[in-house]
Amino acid sequence: MHRCSLNGGFYMSMEYLYERTTLPTKKRIGVDRRSYAPIKKYKKIFNIGYARKRLEPLFVASPLNVTCMEEINEVNTDPVETSSNMSSMNAEETALLGVLSGDSMDDIELKNIQLQFPSSQRFNGDGGCTEVRVRTDHGDIMVAVQGDRAKPAILTYHDLGVNYFCFQPFFNFVDMRALLENFCVYHVNAPGQEEGAPSLPEDYIYPTMDELANQINYVLVHFGIKSFIGFGVGAGANILARFSLAQPKKVDALALVNCTSNQAGWIEWAYQKMNSRSLRTRGMTQAVLDYLMWHHFGRYSEERNRDLSQMYRNYFSRNVNPTNLSLFIDAYVQRTDLGIGRDTDTIKVPVLNITGAMSPHVDDTVTLNGRLHPSKSTWMKISDCGMVLEEQPGKISEAFRLFLQGEGYEAQLLRLANHSLLLIIVLNTYIISISDHN
Repeated sequence: MHRCSLNGGFYMSMEYLYERTTLPTKKRIGVDRRSYAPIKKYKKIFNIGYARKRLEPLFVASPLNVTCMEEINEVNTDPVETSSNMSSMNAEETALLGVLSGDSMDDIELKNIQLQFPSSQRFNGDGGCTEVRVRTDHGDIMVAVQGDRAKPAILTYHDLGVNYFCFQPFFNFVDMRALLENFCVYHVNAPGQEEGAPSLPEDYIYPTMDELANQINYVLVHFGIKSFIGFGVGAGANILARFSLAQPKKVDALALVNCTSNQAGWIEWAYQKMNSRSLRTRGMTQAVLDYLMWHHFGRYSEERNRDLSQMYRNYFSRNVNPTNLSLFIDAYVQRTDLGIGRDTDTIKVPVLNITGAMSPHVDDTVTLNGRLHPSKSTWMKISDCGMVLEEQPGKISEAFRLFLQGEGYEAQLLRLANHSLLLIIVLNTYIISISDHN
């Protein structure tokens, strides 16, 4: 028998036992298998015949660790105690190496990093607006005022399924902030369409489109407005167009988005009637939700802007009163033709007629443009969008500013812009001169 060492401990190897445990590939004839039971125990104890992981030195370059290992070997002379101490030491060093290793450190750093994603888009219900209740012949309506009332007025009117919140992202856009310094915006809401509005009484007779247009007179009287610039979308654009036909002296100009000038066709009438019935009986169903998304965005809205589409889906599902919306839809689908034409009576004020290339209302805007006087109208189709105010606010703000400039409204704003540009040029010249001097 030979004396061997393993991992700092000592054991006696038995050659005859090793020879008997080394079995040939062929079966031994006449050998009782039960006689190999003790042999398997010894093999398991001494790890003989089993594949073992090669032990690498823990700290090769550190002499301090080598000294510590030698001291441990000298003190621990008992094989059993040495084996237990070595196992515990290996466990501690393995844990220490797990903390100090480069890969583990990377894992720790990644776990401590907290990714911050931008919050989902949502409507801004504040926007510096003051909500005022205005009494009309068909009940009270809510008007949100944004800006100084002493300045010229811009009056907005919303589309189906939304309220004045849909104008907040556009008028809070960076290019529109300078415009708000020279105008006051009055956001008119149709009866029962403001957020959090209670359901209208069952005996309430909802106003027609002409009566909704007549309610604007009450708003003008309440705030002392003599004339305004109209900005309407969809159903709201149709209402403002009707008011301009009835009261042309009170309207200075119109910016109409997805405006319809004729009455509803059979397909639109059938869809809107089904939506109105579903809203009254079952609330906001998936079919109504899909129709509203198509009405505002057209096709493939999820592919163009997923966050914006999801924001409007959530708004339609959670913030719209279904009963009140059904009444507004009924009034819109029962609209009459504007009765205008290029050779007959038409809208006398300048009109900026806007639509999106992906909008389902492109043909309606083309029809309206053909019924307006060429010298008083401008038709624009914005590419790669359906809901132009949300998807292309920069292009719409630029077009609206140029439109107002053509009507002589933006002289003060242009002077401010020229002063700002001159100041920037002076500062850049000063910085360049300092750099050249240094």
